[in-house]
Amino acid sequence: MKSTISINLLKEKLNGEIILPTDDNYDEARAIYNAMIDKYPLIIVKCKNKDDVITSVNYAREEGIEVSIRGGGHSGPGLALVDEGLVIDLSPMKSIRVNAENKTVRVEPGCTWGEVDAATHEFGLATVSGVNSTTGVAGLTLGGGHGYLTRKYGLTIDNLISAEVVLANGKIVHANEKENAALFWALRGGGGNFGVVISFEYRLHPVKNVIAGPMFWPIDQLETTMKWYRDWLPEMPDDLYAFYLIAEVAAADPFPEEIHSEKVCGLLWCYTGPKDQFKGFVQQARDVAEPLFEFTGEMPYPALQSMFDALYPSGHQWYWKGDFVKELSDEAIQEHIKFAEVPTPLSTMHLYPVDGAVHKVGKDETAWSKRDAQWSMVIVGVDPDPENAQKIKTWARDYWKAVHPHTLGGSYVNFMMEEGQDRVEASYGDNYERLQKVKAKYDPDNFFHVNQNIKPG
Repeated sequence: MKSTISINLLKEKLNGEIILPTDDNYDEARAIYNAMIDKYPLIIVKCKNKDDVITSVNYAREEGIEVSIRGGGHSGPGLALVDEGLVIDLSPMKSIRVNAENKTVRVEPGCTWGEVDAATHEFGLATVSGVNSTTGVAGLTLGGGHGYLTRKYGLTIDNLISAEVVLANGKIVHANEKENAALFWALRGGGGNFGVVISFEYRLHPVKNVIAGPMFWPIDQLETTMKWYRDWLPEMPDDLYAFYLIAEVAAADPFPEEIHSEKVCGLLWCYTGPKDQFKGFVQQARDVAEPLFEFTGEMPYPALQSMFDALYPSGHQWYWKGDFVKELSDEAIQEHIKFAEVPTPLSTMHLYPVDGAVHKVGKDETAWSKRDAQWSMVIVGVDPDPENAQKIKTWARDYWKAVHPHTLGGSYVNFMMEEGQDRVEASYGDNYERLQKVKAKYDPDNFFHVNQNIKPG
C-alpha cells in the first residue's frame, strides 16, 4: 500500500474522485462487465478531465505502480483493471460534440456507443460501431472496431480522423494523418499500447433508419444455411449486412413462447440501401430453409444497436475466443455443427462480416492487418451463474480448438482473453514489427502493458 501522504498528495491534484480499497464504493468501482473478473486495484481514479489523466499517469510512473485504463469496462479478459495498481477510469469523461455540417463527431473516451449513437442520430448521422450499445467507445475503436455498418463504411478505425493522446511521459500529443502519423497508424488497431486516448474524432455517414432484425432457422438447418451464407453474402451489395449466429432462443420478447429455448442458427440483418430491395434479399434466405422466426423491419439505427442489451446486462460470466476467417470450408462447417448445442441459454457463436469496404483499405495502411478476412468469428460462453463458469469456458475453448485450424490464425484483439504473446503477434501479422517500433518511440519502457501487449522493439 502506498503511503497515506502520497495518496493525499494525489487527491489534492485531482478534479475527479479517488477510490481506495477502504471506501464503501470500492467494490462497485472495481466491477466491470465480465463478472468472471475479480481484481483488486490499489487506487481507482475517476478522471473528470485530461488534467486528471495526466496527473494519474505521472503519479503511477513516479511511484512505480502498474496502470490499467478503463473506458466502458467491456474488456473480456478484464484488462480494464489491474491488481495492486492504479486504474485510470475514464468513464466520467463523456463529452460528445457533433459537427453536422462537416459530418464529424468528437468524443471523449468515457462514452458508450449508445450515447454516441443517440447524439449523432439527431442529425441523421452515424459512424461504425459495434453490435451492443453499452460497449465503450475507446476499447472498441483502438482494437479496430467492426459492426452493423462495416460492409458499407469499413472498420471504426477507417472512420477515425484524429486522436488526442496522453503519453507515458505525461505529455499530450495530437495524432492524425499528418501529425504524429506513425502513432495514428498504430492507434488504428493497436489497442491501448501507446497512451491514454482522451479524444476521438470520427467521420459520420448519412444513416438514420435501417431495416434490421433477426431471422432464425432450426439448428438442423445449420449445414445448409451456413454453406449458402458463406457463398451468398460476399456477392451481395455493401448496403446489406448480416452476421451468422448459433444460439438458443431467449425466453423473452419479441420471441414467441413456443420457440423459447429452441437451439437455432440464423442471421441478424442490417440494411441501408433502397427499402424496396430488402424483401428480395430476405426471400433468398427464406428459400434456403423455412425460418423458425423472423422479426425484421425499419427501425432507428440506435434501436438496432441496443436490441439485445437487456439480454446481456453487466454482471454475467463471460468467456470468449475469436479468430479471423478467410474461407469457411466444408470441413470447418462440420466442426461448427459439432458444437451447435450451446451450453447455456446466452452462449453463442457469431460470424461478423469484415469484407466490403474493409477490403478497400490496404493491410499496411492501419495496424489492423487482416484485411483479407471475410469474417471475424467469436465464440462466446455466457451465463449469469458463477457455478457455470467452467462449463462455458470448456465449451468455448473446445469449440475454438476444433475450428481454429480452418482460420487465418489471428484474432480481433477485442475478442481475445489473456492468451499469450504468440496470439498477439499472430493477430497483427506482418504489422507487428512496425508496431514494435512505434511502441519503442512513444512508450519505450512499456508503461502501458496491461493490454494485449506489443513489446517495444
